[in-house]
Amino acid sequence: MIVTLTALVASIIFSSSFFIKPRYKSSVTMFPTTNSSISKSLLSENNFEKENILQFGEEEQVEQMLQILNSDEIREKIISKYNLMEHYRINIDGRYPITELNKKFEENISFNRTEYLSIRVDVLDEDPNLAADMANDIATLLDSVKTRMQHDRAAQGLAIVEREFFDFMRYIQAREDTLNKLRALGVLDYGSQVERLSEAYGKALLAGNLTATNIIDGKMAILAKYGGLYSSISKDMDYDREALSRLKKKFEEAKVDATEKIPHKFIVNSARVAEKKTYPIRWLIVLISTASTFLLSILLVIIIENIQRIRTRFD
Repeated sequence: MIVTLTALVASIIFSSSFFIKPRYKSSVTMFPTTNSSISKSLLSENNFEKENILQFGEEEQVEQMLQILNSDEIREKIISKYNLMEHYRINIDGRYPITELNKKFEENISFNRTEYLSIRVDVLDEDPNLAADMANDIATLLDSVKTRMQHDRAAQGLAIVEREFFDFMRYIQAREDTLNKLRALGVLDYGSQVERLSEAYGKALLAGNLTATNIIDGKMAILAKYGGLYSSISKDMDYDREALSRLKKKFEEAKVDATEKIPHKFIVNSARVAEKKTYPIRWLIVLISTASTFLLSILLVIIIENIQRIRTRFD
């Protein structure tokens, strides 16, 4: 009983805030969104339900979100912003300061998947305000990191589409310039012009108008020389304009994906400042310490009595 009472008093003393700093927990609960791009969700005519920006993400998106939350980029930004090396009282001149810092980070900050396909960010800290701020900042950093990753890739796609779009525009402009030069020579509509000139040429011959026939001969010669080129370019221009229209749409969509931002999560609960400490659970420490000491004392008494009994028997 003396040992048990001593353990009771000791556990009460050593579980106090003087020996164990209390820690407070703040949590953020959020759902991922789908992975569809902004342009496909908002601008594309072939928009499906799974590409809706209001659609909650599924298991694949949950796993991707967890991977991003565990990334070095988010960890380093939180460590830098809140100076966690100093906050966790880690000796920077020690043997393994970074390893110790990462261990403390993992002890105090965790990312867990819930049964409802959401993610819960839990932050434990001695400062309840700091715990809430870190949890909310981590949720914010999720957006910035994922946006940065998508923008890096979208920027490469934009560069390709932009180059193709403007190259094709220059190609079409060159074709338009050629048509304008042919029109200046009098080539406007090869088929109808040949028909009208042939009719006029016949009338001029019947009338014996040599001047008119010479003029018509000159125009017919120009049509014979450039008419085929004009017809070919005019026919291709219809397809080229349609191709340019499609390419322009792709360019606009790629530009939206590379420049615009949109949240990648639905926040269910933001982190709030905790009123009560989460760790340590003082009554549980006292109970376990006292009970284990009591049981251990009984066990030792039984062992000692048995040893004495054996010695007495042999004596």
